[in-house]
Amino acid sequence: MSITKHNWTKDEIIAIYNKPLMDLLYEAASIHREHHDPNVVQVSTLLSIKTGGCPEDCGYCPQAARYHTDIEGNDLMTVSQVKAQALRAKSGGSSRVCMGAAWRNVKDGPEFDQVLEMVRTINKLDMEVCCTLGMITENQAHRLAEAGLYAYNHNLDTSEEYYKEVISTRGYEDRLQTIENVRKTNVTVCSGGIIGMGESIDDRAGMLVALSTLNPQPESVPINALVAVEGTPMEEEKPVEIWEMIRMVATTRIIMPETQVRLSAGRMNMSREGQAMCFFAGANSIFAGDKLLTTPNPDVDDDMKMFDLLGLNPQKPFTKVSQPQTVEAAESQFTTLGEKPKWSRPGHEIERNLEASQKGK
Repeated sequence: MSITKHNWTKDEIIAIYNKPLMDLLYEAASIHREHHDPNVVQVSTLLSIKTGGCPEDCGYCPQAARYHTDIEGNDLMTVSQVKAQALRAKSGGSSRVCMGAAWRNVKDGPEFDQVLEMVRTINKLDMEVCCTLGMITENQAHRLAEAGLYAYNHNLDTSEEYYKEVISTRGYEDRLQTIENVRKTNVTVCSGGIIGMGESIDDRAGMLVALSTLNPQPESVPINALVAVEGTPMEEEKPVEIWEMIRMVATTRIIMPETQVRLSAGRMNMSREGQAMCFFAGANSIFAGDKLLTTPNPDVDDDMKMFDLLGLNPQKPFTKVSQPQTVEAAESQFTTLGEKPKWSRPGHEIERNLEASQKGK
């Protein structure tokens, strides 16, 4: 049985990433089988509960208010709307619903209270609930945990060094602080990143160093391929080749053996054969549904046909960690504090982000 290591270096990870492909696949698949059922893949549904209007300047994101994309914004969904979507996802084979809101950070008040009720509602449907809401404080993390949250997603996106070329409105340390706040509860951590943003292999390894040296390592690591959206600063980036995704998945599996490696954005550009190679290399989780927040995603029926073809089975909920208890709002030990945390604003300028914000004016 392979032992989880928490002191990986960048050079070690680059050496793994650059191995001859057949050797890399063999090692990754062997480790995968030690820790996971190779024929079981988790199916999750990603739901945008509040779309567009985000004040951040993430260079990859069409939801940033400063960029001129065709994204239609919407206010926060109602609890009943979310429940209906969750039931639809469950009937389609999903065991987890991940709710995303285009916020910089969570703010105490009626909207957060509404999200907490969404968490309670979905947990009572015997589905895993994940949220990605931006930066959160320790108290907010405890409130989500009480509501029955299973996982909190907060991606590092890339290496700390390249992060400064992607985002200027928040600091890398804010990402790590939010993960630390989540770790003070029983909520699991989902954190990964994006490849294809113009970063180097060195940067990809740097991101994996940051993730793998966390102790414990994230229970879930999404590996996204950039979906270049017109109007964003990264609209001209070339699509990631499937071999890059396979190498990234395999390397992640080797250095984080117990983690669920999530094959996330970019699957629309991957063949079934390419996705099968990713599953063989250690990916054991996907997002299903026609959209990933705002970008296209394979149809659920197509995914189920692929599962049948490959002999894969959807993972049942609460396989890795038991179902959280839901505490009703009236019985909560953690109440709103009206916090106004001072999350960082580095303030440096990113030329391509500035150029994209000026287009269309």
